[in-house]
Parts: sequence; structure tokens; C-alpha cells
Amino acid sequence: MIHQSIDSKLDKGWFVGPWNSNVPVPVGYANEGIDLLHYHEQMYEIYLVAKGTSTILVDKTAVHLKAGDMIVLEPNELHTFTESSEDYLHFVIHAPFVKGDKVIVEKTT
Repeated sequence: MIHQSIDSKLDKGWFVGPWNSNVPVPVGYANEGIDLLHYHEQMYEIYLVAKGTSTILVDKTAVHLKAGDMIVLEPNELHTFTESSEDYLHFVIHAPFVKGDKVIVEKTT
């Protein structure tokens, strides 16, 4: 058994993953939607919204998220969070885990 709690001092973090356990997929959290335009070449990114609201931009389409929502981002879907409420909290899962799979994209105006 593995039991962990959110570190309220951090905006985001990882509970567990292949780097610190035998769990084959990373499980993390964020206290805000992080505005970092990126995609993953092989991984699916699964967000589970626990509290608050947020807006995520997926391939230039705004998706409004609220507590109880789930969104699965497929490989190569360009995405970033653009806003989130003060009480926002989501959990995130990467599957399958591929080290170094995140590709950050420079924003253009």
C-alpha cells in the first residue's frame, strides 16, 4: 500500500510513478491549471477535476472544466490551461508512462 497527501505548499506535484515505486503510471495533482503549452508524443494525459473550475485549451478549442469532470488528452493534442478558480484542484494520470515524452511549444501571438 502507498498512501500520500497533497503538499499544499506546491502548485503541483507527483504522488507516485515508476521513478519511486512499482506503480507503472504516474499519478499527480495541481492546485491550479498550469499555463504551459505542450503535447505528449505517446502518452495519454487524464485529468480528474476534484474542486473548482478551469479552462483548458486543446488544439485551439476551449474546454471548460468543473468539479466532477474528466478529460482525456490523446497523444499529440496540443494543450494548456488558460485559467482556473482559486479553489481549483485536479488529479492527473499519464499512461503509458514514457520518460521525456512532453514536448513544450513556444506560444505565438
